[in-house]
Amino acid sequence: MFACGLSLFAVVSFLEEISKSIGACQNVVSDAKSAQKPPAPPGFLSISRKKLLQNLEINAGARVNAWVDSMRASSPTHIKSTPSIADDGGSWNLSHPSALEMFEQIIDASKGKQIVMFLDYDGTLSPIVADPDRAFMSKKMRKTVRKVAKCFPTAIVSGRCRDKVYNFVKLAELYYAGSHGMDIKGPEKLSKSNKDTELLFQPASEFLPMIDEVYRQLVETTKSTAGAKVENNKFCLSVHFRCVDEKKWSELAHQVKSVLKDYPKLRLTQGRKVLEIRPTIKWDKGKALEFLLESLGFANCTDVFPVYIGDDRTDEDAFKILRDRGQGFGILVSKFPKDTNASYSLQEPDEVMDFLRRLVEQKELSVDCKSSVENLIEL
Repeated sequence: MFACGLSLFAVVSFLEEISKSIGACQNVVSDAKSAQKPPAPPGFLSISRKKLLQNLEINAGARVNAWVDSMRASSPTHIKSTPSIADDGGSWNLSHPSALEMFEQIIDASKGKQIVMFLDYDGTLSPIVADPDRAFMSKKMRKTVRKVAKCFPTAIVSGRCRDKVYNFVKLAELYYAGSHGMDIKGPEKLSKSNKDTELLFQPASEFLPMIDEVYRQLVETTKSTAGAKVENNKFCLSVHFRCVDEKKWSELAHQVKSVLKDYPKLRLTQGRKVLEIRPTIKWDKGKALEFLLESLGFANCTDVFPVYIGDDRTDEDAFKILRDRGQGFGILVSKFPKDTNASYSLQEPDEVMDFLRRLVEQKELSVDCKSSVENLIEL
């Protein structure tokens, strides 16, 4: 259904362009009443403007309905009937086994390679909550992530504004990629002399005025829909509908569409209980992953082992990159079987924390073993 929504969007955009062209032609003809209507070029169908506009309206309505269906499919009220991963003994578990159960195999695959960690935030390091401003990670999770960062280069990759994610995590030693990777910053430097090596990358800066303008319009347009919340993530916008009555989802989708119709340089995508508005540039979490690997000096290395953990549709871009590269793997955080490019699965943030702890323990064990061997050699 998601793909259907995108397809209809392309059809509507195409029809709108044709409509504009026909309107322009009719204006010219009206100024010269004696002019004869030119025959349609070979291979083209003749269609009236009235009928075209009717088709436009029908297709636009279908597109909104497609979005509503997609919104409904991601709702907990509808996925309750879907068997959980724990209850499902089918092929999904075979192709996406638990990363905890397969931990030894994962460690074997990473031997002799540099592990680089990429972590989504909401639903991965913190639980999904009704109020996005209260998506706090636990103290245990923060302590675990800090240990991970001491062992491996570590980045948080989120749809959230980079500053907001940093305020949640509060660990200066991490890389942060906010706004779906459109706002990337490296670890803070302790020495002023290292300022020239600090990483800051913002490929969508030119869109900032437009994003702010659309944000104000969305806040005003959606305020009549109880429970809707518009979040400004600097380089993208999020319209949260987790607390919106399902009967109002169609109304909310129409409201968002009514604002975006005047901004062709912005595109609409969907995450978990949220509609995302982003610039049309070719940039996503997968591109951010590649950029960070290159920045770390691992662009063309065969001895790097990237691990990406995420729970959202937007994380699929990163999962696909790793699958295409044939390096490392993705871990999907979900209690329900989903179509994904990830290789392994974990069910909730607590399992993510257990997995990260085991990685740290394994790293510390290998370091201790190496030190012991070196000491024996010296003796």
